[in-house]
Amino acid sequence: MASRPSSMRAVVAPEPGGPEALRIVELPVPEPGPDEVLIRVVAAGVNRPDILQRKGAYPPPPGAPTTLGLEVAGFVEAAGPGAMYDLVGTGVCALVPGGGYAEYAVVNTGLCLSVPPAVTMTEAAAIPETLFTVWINLFERGFAADGDTVLVHGGTSGIGTMAIALCRLFGIRCIVTCGSDEKCARAKNLGAFAAINYRTHDYVEEVTRLTGGRGVAVVLDMVGGDYLPRNLACLADEGRHVSIAFQRGAKAEVSITDIMRRRLTLTGSTLRPRSTDFKAMVASEIEKSVWPFVETGMLKPVIDSVFPLERVAEAHARMESGEHVGKIVLEIGR
Repeated sequence: MASRPSSMRAVVAPEPGGPEALRIVELPVPEPGPDEVLIRVVAAGVNRPDILQRKGAYPPPPGAPTTLGLEVAGFVEAAGPGAMYDLVGTGVCALVPGGGYAEYAVVNTGLCLSVPPAVTMTEAAAIPETLFTVWINLFERGFAADGDTVLVHGGTSGIGTMAIALCRLFGIRCIVTCGSDEKCARAKNLGAFAAINYRTHDYVEEVTRLTGGRGVAVVLDMVGGDYLPRNLACLADEGRHVSIAFQRGAKAEVSITDIMRRRLTLTGSTLRPRSTDFKAMVASEIEKSVWPFVETGMLKPVIDSVFPLERVAEAHARMESGEHVGKIVLEIGR
């Protein structure tokens, strides 16, 4: 194998700001540590936490690279002590704690998933962050199961489109909210049971109508704020509300009496700060339960747009515009 360069291009945000604050700099190529591999990155996914980090609102956890990027796909070039050397030369995608917007990235082997022929590297780079997030929150914390009906906000986001896809595969009816009739149509074409334009309809009334007054088993919410009490009104008795973000605010007022009377569960999680052991456990579950669908081509991410690394600011601007449907990806190497 050809020798590696000593430096690489990587994206940083030296100061908080808009997309124009992003800079491509030269950094040393990282060395894989114990149980880690070095990936020559072909593509990296763009995610909402990257936007927050660029703005200075979501610092990387201790020990993580300050370089942006939480998911990559590429080829394993080297393995550190204790890592599986048979991975060298293979194509993988991986959830990374940071450092994805770069020509090389290091990651624990437990967070790597093989890239099958059914998906391209660009598609593979768009899978880990949303797949881990939806699997943990909708299925593990929300206990969504075959025959359930669930409500997912942001139906055409990366999270929303992945939730629609997984619900379709696991026999779950997925109701989503979107900000336009066009996006609602896209969501239904992707397999949503129903899509509600929250700008023109009261989604609580629509969920009540669509479920015959029963409500949904799970709400997956990234909005927060004043959506929380309205979301609880959408839940069936014994329903679960799972928070993964709070774009409309981190505080809300709810009726404790209603929670007790209807036996509701309020939960939520963040992914990036969780331990490597936890993420590796989730990766193992995904490999067994979900990856066969990836290998057969039945599960693919929805790709909105692809940008070269040099246009990373445009990729961030595209995400912040809210016009995207599915994932935005940076192409970095070959």
